[in-house]
Amino acid sequence: MTDTSADLVILGGGSGGYAAAFRAAELGLSVTLIEKDKLGGTCLHRGCIPTKALLHAAEVADETREAEAVGVKAAFEGIDIAGVNKYKDGIVARLYKGLQGLAKAHKVNLVEGSGTFVGGTTVEVDGTRYTGKNVILATGSYSRTLPGLELGGRIIASEQALSLDYVPKKVVVLGGGVIGVEFASVWASFGVDVTIVEALPRLVPNEDEFASKQLERAFRRRKIAFKTGVKFTGAKQDDNGVSVSLESGETIEADLLLVAVGRGPNSAGHGYEEAGVKIERGFVLTDERLRTNLPNVYAVGDIVPGLQLAHRGFQQGIFVAEEIAGQNPRVIDESGIPRVTYSHPEVASVGLTESQAKDKYGSDVTTFTYDLGGNGKSQILKTSGGVKLVKAPDGPVVGVHMVGDRVGELIGEAQLIYSWEAFPEDVAPLIHAHPTQTEALGEAFLALAGKPLHVHS
Repeated sequence: MTDTSADLVILGGGSGGYAAAFRAAELGLSVTLIEKDKLGGTCLHRGCIPTKALLHAAEVADETREAEAVGVKAAFEGIDIAGVNKYKDGIVARLYKGLQGLAKAHKVNLVEGSGTFVGGTTVEVDGTRYTGKNVILATGSYSRTLPGLELGGRIIASEQALSLDYVPKKVVVLGGGVIGVEFASVWASFGVDVTIVEALPRLVPNEDEFASKQLERAFRRRKIAFKTGVKFTGAKQDDNGVSVSLESGETIEADLLLVAVGRGPNSAGHGYEEAGVKIERGFVLTDERLRTNLPNVYAVGDIVPGLQLAHRGFQQGIFVAEEIAGQNPRVIDESGIPRVTYSHPEVASVGLTESQAKDKYGSDVTTFTYDLGGNGKSQILKTSGGVKLVKAPDGPVVGVHMVGDRVGELIGEAQLIYSWEAFPEDVAPLIHAHPTQTEALGEAFLALAGKPLHVHS
């Protein structure tokens, strides 16, 4: 057994792991990064990037179908799924190559193999032990399923959905959260008959109720069927299709069942519990500075309870690298992490929902909703939706919620406003270029500051 040492050993090369590795290297630390698959993890290879590529292809399909409405002659002839996959895989390959180059440039010791945390600050890979002054656990997440529902054949998770070599005719999507809604949006644009089944009362149930209602209205217009507040009871498959049973007694026949009921922490099988890491429901518990219960052992990303978002893991990786290097970085505000669902239309939010704000501040919370019908650029883009602001009593704006095509691109300003703890009067004087969708944010703040302009009362 060989022993090698470094200032920092990281188990997992996804968004959190590689961000920690690169930032630690910039700060002069020697870094060993262990990854059993490919650098970039789920987000780059089986998550964020390939799904957004599919969503862009879906947007082009919709634009082509609707080209005549803006005076452009174009004919939609169908989806070449091989061409779509080539486009998607090309983007992933380019980004992966860039990431590998960055690892070399930062002189990170990249170890390929499945690592086991053996206690202390040591990780073992294929008989070789890597010991750091500190260790970061960053093993990410996996696609969950429901008890008794086995993945395989016509019952698939998002990973299989990304690599389909055909366009199905009819799909049931189990789960109306971010992943389910995004795939439903893609498939509907590709001409698939889609039905979403969600046990909770509304789609994107973690978002503000305003966002759910707007998205549901848009999905009805797009002929995307959804059944909310109804539980799944079982699925049977054969060579011809899959039959999905609901608690209501209804049965839906489809070509495929996509199981999109969330992601579980990938903490089992890495030696964590055996080494004494405190775990609850599979998640690695940390304090606000991302320290586990073991000395000099940290955890970041999807294995830590909270939002399972690549940019959260990325920021946590940077935070821990700076913490280890003695820079005393500012604790990450979980509510200030921006959230985007890249469906058509998009849903983007930061901060508290109206109900969360009322739980925290009482019933005197103020809200204002600006309709994108008054925004010139949104009319040009033929998108509907709105911007909802949630304001604390005699206090700052504590939540921004947006629905509409491309509103994900506005979330940066919304995050600055939230993090700045800005009052409406602070934002109202800021000038937003015309015509842009950012004006919708500006108009919402003007109205909340008591000087509405492009607003019908």
